[in-house]
Amino acid sequence: MTVVTLMWEARAAEGRGPELLEWARKQTLAAAPLRRETFRAPGERVLVLTWWEVPGSDAELPEPPELPEPAAELITRPVHRWRFESLDFSGDVAAGAPTDVPMG
Repeated sequence: MTVVTLMWEARAAEGRGPELLEWARKQTLAAAPLRRETFRAPGERVLVLTWWEVPGSDAELPEPPELPEPAAELITRPVHRWRFESLDFSGDVAAGAPTDVPMG
């Protein structure tokens, strides 16, 4: 089994961080990931990590579903996306269950 982690990061337009966070949390994917976590960071940035079980080696991995681009007026630049092969994945979270960090 190969587990791929997709990292999606966007920077909100000034004053729109909470709206971008709400938008990201409401997005559904075409399939349920093994795990999904949502974070916020200084500079009104939102980060979503998803973990996917995929067959084969990294060179032949299919593309798992990703979050789309938010509306242009909600962000200051295009979304950044990275793809990693997870080397020490622990499936402690129920399949597909969101594990969003509370945003107190």
